[in-house]
Order: sequence, then C-alpha cells, then structure tokens
Amino acid sequence: MSDQHLRKTSYCGLYCGDCSFGKGTIPDLARDLRKELRDARFDKVAEIIPFKEFQEYPQCYAVLGAMVKLRCKGCRGGSRSRFCEVAQCALKKELEGCWECADFPECRKLEFLEHVHGDAHLKNLRKIKKVGVVEWADEGPRHWYAAKKK
Repeated sequence: MSDQHLRKTSYCGLYCGDCSFGKGTIPDLARDLRKELRDARFDKVAEIIPFKEFQEYPQCYAVLGAMVKLRCKGCRGGSRSRFCEVAQCALKKELEGCWECADFPECRKLEFLEHVHGDAHLKNLRKIKKVGVVEWADEGPRHWYAAKKK
C-alpha cells in the first residue's frame, strides 16, 4: 500500500489532499486577508463606515485568525486525531481505517460528519473496502461533500 495514499486518507474515509484546510488554501487566504486588512488599517476604516455590519469587524478579524489556525496535516500526520472519536477508535482497534472495522457501516461515530460531508465519507469507505486505498486514491479527487439522501 502506498504510504502517501494512506497518509492522506483519514480513518473516516475523507481525503486530506482534497480538503481546503489540508491543502492550506483557506488558512493561507485568511492569513493574507488579515495582512491586507492590517496594511490598510481597516480596523480604523471600519470605525467610520456607517454600516452596522462593520461594528462587528473585530470579531471578523478574530474569525480569520482562527481560520489560519485550522491548517491541518490530517489525522495521521498531525494532532487532530487526539480530538477525533473516529480516529481514536481506529487507533485503539489498530485499524488503518473504518473500512476495516466490523461495525462499519452501522457505526454511529461517523454520524457527526454528515452535517458537512453528507454521505461522501460513507461512499468513500465503501469504495475503499471494495478496491483498497491505492486504487481508490488513484481514481482521482474524492469529493468531501455529497448530498444527503432523503
């Protein structure tokens, strides 16, 4: 199995190489926007713009700072797995991912992902279970969002 493919595949079936936080896109944009705002002294500009939304500028700037900190090395290469029940479960069971678990797909630990990812992680896990991480990863981009079935 390719170490790179496995390293970028989360325990829950999401692919870090497709994620804006894994690639650093959103953290980099947030960092760059904060720099531009500082250079433009936008905190002072926001004080004189007569729109109520600009009263919230300090909170907006703080949110951008939090987005910078969301840069992620993935659950296999960073500290994120310490906070993830799915990763902790897989590590405890000594599994490469949920696709190897006897409780998949009925496991309720994966439900929290549906809010953002729909059923993409479940589709990914089924495919990985069927063809393996390498073939799945070689097929191209894994979508991090899929519409929920009604």
